[in-house]
Parts: sequence; structure tokens; C-alpha cells
Amino acid sequence: MRRRRASVSPVPSPAGETIVDNSGLIEARVRDLVDDLNGTSSVESQRAATFQLRLLARHGMENRVVIANCGAIGFLVDLLQSADNGVQENAVTALLNLSIYGANKTAIANTANAIEHLVHVLETGSAEAKENSAATLYSLSVHEEGNSVRIGRSGAIRLLVDLLRNGTLRGKNDAASTLFSLSNFRENKPRIVEAGAVKYLVELMNPAAGMVDKAVAILSNLSTIPEGRTAISQEGGIPGLVEVLELGSARGKENAVAALLQLCTDSNRHCNTLLRQGALPPLVALNQSGTPRAIQKAKLLLSLLASYMKMHGKK
Repeated sequence: MRRRRASVSPVPSPAGETIVDNSGLIEARVRDLVDDLNGTSSVESQRAATFQLRLLARHGMENRVVIANCGAIGFLVDLLQSADNGVQENAVTALLNLSIYGANKTAIANTANAIEHLVHVLETGSAEAKENSAATLYSLSVHEEGNSVRIGRSGAIRLLVDLLRNGTLRGKNDAASTLFSLSNFRENKPRIVEAGAVKYLVELMNPAAGMVDKAVAILSNLSTIPEGRTAISQEGGIPGLVEVLELGSARGKENAVAALLQLCTDSNRHCNTLLRQGALPPLVALNQSGTPRAIQKAKLLLSLLASYMKMHGKK
């Protein structure tokens, strides 16, 4: 006989609204599925149950609340360690879908070993499992400094860079999104540079990759530390940034000029490289028609280049 659990109670959302399960059928179904997640169940039962929870969590905020309140999150986190690829893939995808709801995101992050187990999937899982692990880490890290620091210390960054290098297009996108979120916190920046991310980010500035804005946004964050500036220069990133300055989106131009300003401050060599790459015309254009932040950065960079040219007798 299956053990019955207490009924689901209303759960307040972050916005202050109350989400209530109005479907006893869904609750009963979820309870049965959660019973099949425990360690005494067969792999086949776990695979079927995680698949059904994955589907339920994909559709409807109410389902995500019910699944969490029925105690599924702890079981799903444990199953990230499953030797069965299907169970592991379903478990990580279910957690990704559950994390869309803010309270669930907190519950996942606070579950023992959740981040470490997600890193395990990132290292050992199928292509889809790795992608969804990266996406879950992104979900946990957004606007959450504590989670971002924990993820940075977990060994995830090296694996995210591997996914950036070898993943599918979706995998590269998921890895880049997560690396961008992590790069917003200073402690993670040296780790991202040390893991070799800059080389692949420079490559992803090629418009054919379809990831210019993400790549430039991460490079802009990394340019704020000396190691990042050195790596961007050594990997030939300046010509790509100048091209984005000329041909990129408004967001891309804004981040490109911010990165170039960081590179050229206190570096005559980078100023010279920038001039040789023909950066003046797009900088002048950006100074006239960019976003407010882009105009501010372009003005500062033009002033810096003018001082360099005057010092070295250039016209």
C-alpha cells in the first residue's frame, strides 16, 4: 500500500499571490510518481516516474508547486547520480522545469549536494542532460550571488567551458548564458579566464555562430580584471570587438565599447592596435547614436585615443 502524504497547502508566490492546487487528481498522480522515485524502486519505475514529472513540470505553475510540495525535489536531486542515463536526463530536466518557479529555485539550491550533483551531470550526462544541467545552473545563479559563488567553487566553470567548446548550438548557448551570469561576480572571473573561455568567446564573436551578443557581454565582464584583458589581447579579440562596434546590435556595441575602454586604459599598445583596426569611425558614429551607456563609453574612449595620438604625433 502506498503511503499517503498530507494534502498540498497554498503556497505564496514571490509576487505575493497565492497559488492553490485545485486538482486533486494532479496531486494524487504526483504523490504516486514521487513514491516511485525512492531508492527501493526499480530503474524502470524511476525512469517512468521522472519522465512523467518532467512533463508535468513543463506545463503550468500549479504543477510545479504541487510537485515540490509533494517532496519530489530531494528525490530528483538524488537521482542526478543515477547510473541510468534516462533517469538522470529526466531528473535534471524536471529540476530545470521546476526551477522556473522562484520558490522551487530556492528549494533546489538549498537541497543538500544539489549543485554538486548538477556538476556531476554536466560532466557525465548525455548531451541533452549536460545542456539542461547548464540551464539549471543558470536558473539557480541569476541574481543570486550566493548560488553563483557556490557554483563557481564547485568545478562547474571548467565543464561549462568544455560545453562552450564542444557542445551543440543549444549547449553552447546554455553554457554561455551560465558563464555570463557567473561572470557578474568578481570571484568567478579569474576562474573563467583560467578555464580557457576567452579563446572560444572570441571565436563566437563570428556572426555565423549566432552568439555575438552573449560572447561580447561575457568578454566585457572579463575585461574588468587584468587576466581577462591579457587573454582577450592574446586571443586576438580586439579585431572582433571592433567589428561588433561597427556592425553589431545596440547591446553588442555597448558591451564592445565597454570592453575596449577597459583594454585601452593605461595601455598604449592596445590604443595603437585599436587605431590600426580602424576603430575611430565606428566610435564617432556610436558617440552620436548609441545607447546612453554606449555614448558615455565611446566619449571616454575617443578622449583616450585622442590623448594617445597627440602624445605620439599621430593624426
